[in-house]
Amino acid sequence: PASPLMASARPDWQLTAYDCTQGIFPENLLSNDGYIIGGSPSSVNDADPWIEKLLEQIRELDALNLPVIGCCFGHQAIAKALGGEVGKNPDGFVFGLEETKFSVRENWMTPYADRLHLFAAHGEQVLRLPPNARVIGTSARCPVAAMQIGRHLLTTEYHPEMTKPFFIGLTHAFEKYVGQDVAEKARKSVGATDSHGHHFARWMAAFFECPENNP
Repeated sequence: PASPLMASARPDWQLTAYDCTQGIFPENLLSNDGYIIGGSPSSVNDADPWIEKLLEQIRELDALNLPVIGCCFGHQAIAKALGGEVGKNPDGFVFGLEETKFSVRENWMTPYADRLHLFAAHGEQVLRLPPNARVIGTSARCPVAAMQIGRHLLTTEYHPEMTKPFFIGLTHAFEKYVGQDVAEKARKSVGATDSHGHHFARWMAAFFECPENNP
């Protein structure tokens, strides 16, 4: 969940969760200073009513220039809502600890790093950027690993909220879906290394706080 992740970076922030899958959305988008759209086992290409509602609200948030951060499903939802294309990964399910190489250095990237390791668990990815989007990070199996649209939308294909113990548990839960070989490779990718999720959380907090990223 995003709340524990962001609490690690800004423990004094007040955070509100909306379970969009149950039709729970903010009644007034201006009631919050910004939004995080996290991961989901659903596909942004599914025809569920809650997904259509979410895409509609993303377009409204974009029009309002409110800061929004998308992670995995959220990354894909922002891309699709604003005119991009999301489809199956060309190389199959991406599962494991993946390195993102960043090609820009923004003020909110504090402390700066030109590469971060974050957990991956996605069978789809952004295949075509929406208008005005720019790629700011790439990885070996995902050309659009991170993108920015304007000054107010930031996304990553990965999961900064996942911890090593959580991910190891996920590999066992997903093994029947992705196969033993994929799950085992995912476990080996972790090794003695943990993700840089807390580092990315500090970037997320700084992105929300950055004056030029707010209306």
